[in-house]
Amino acid sequence: MILDRGFSAWLDEAADRLDTGDEPPATVLPKLAEASLTRIGVPPEAGGTGGDVTDAVAAVAAVSERSLAAGFVLWGHRTYIEYLLQSPNLTLRDRLLPDLLAGRVAGATGLSNAMKFLSGLEELQISAAREGTDTLVLTGKLPWVTNLREGGFHVAAAVACTEGGSFIASLAHDDAGLVRSPDLDLMAMRSTSTAAITIRDLRLSPDRVIHPDAAKWLPQVRPAFLGLQCGMSIGLARRALDEARACLGAGRGVLHEPIGDLGRRLGAAEEALRQGLLSGLFQVNAAALFQLRIELAEIAAEAVALELQALGGRAYLTVPGRGFARRLREAAFIPVITPSLVQLKTVLASRQKAAA
Repeated sequence: MILDRGFSAWLDEAADRLDTGDEPPATVLPKLAEASLTRIGVPPEAGGTGGDVTDAVAAVAAVSERSLAAGFVLWGHRTYIEYLLQSPNLTLRDRLLPDLLAGRVAGATGLSNAMKFLSGLEELQISAAREGTDTLVLTGKLPWVTNLREGGFHVAAAVACTEGGSFIASLAHDDAGLVRSPDLDLMAMRSTSTAAITIRDLRLSPDRVIHPDAAKWLPQVRPAFLGLQCGMSIGLARRALDEARACLGAGRGVLHEPIGDLGRRLGAAEEALRQGLLSGLFQVNAAALFQLRIELAEIAAEAVALELQALGGRAYLTVPGRGFARRLREAAFIPVITPSLVQLKTVLASRQKAAA
């Protein structure tokens, strides 16, 4: 069992408040850390509980079964940790990991812009000019980043150098020149500390560089970035299918077959994701990962639709329909998480056209 009983009970009780923002965002990460979820897939010598990135995907899925907002926070935090684990900057990793694993400070993956840049969808939004021999001066913005906990955070950002090339930097909440906006007024997923960042004349030293070559490093970490993100779809789809099965009875027998078929599709997609992450396939075949991300999002949407059919009119009653209403909003969010399904389909279509 990935989730302990106490954390599961808290998550079930807090899920609606996490969605609406009535739960203080600052409580989420400490709860995840107390349950040791931030340490899954991290080597024991680095302070983790062992395993690999597929175990971390399973943790994101388990949390997302109960609350996609909490799963979203875990995705952002654990992805930033993965960046440090795959960074050649061991000094930075060793300095930051203890507080991140303990949940004392948040980790945020500000590389959504970078992943779109890697696929040719947009330019990098932060630039750097060299000042002297040891300082880079950064200017730009990150319009949407999750887990920017007001109590303290580190955020990864891709930076274009004015002299050419690009690199991955680690920025911090207390950097002079970094301004965090108020939390974005989201339709749901409110307690996720999601905000925008503006950067103006931020001075960065070389010891804050996660990797000196973004173009080389991003394809290496993209499987973890997207694979952990897929855990959110997996968890939501599982829960919706479980809820649909629980409603099957008189007059609902016609749903047995589609629920079973979708469950099998979900299992096959999960296994394909696990094998692709373990084998390294997605580093050389990004299209296969993009297709899985799309398929899992579609499975989650279909699962919530089946839950609605199984619930029937009860879905529109406030008390019995509360969980379904939250999952409906969660399912609507998954396609727009960067890279969105439209962006992924655009990249796949352009690749197919180029290969024709």
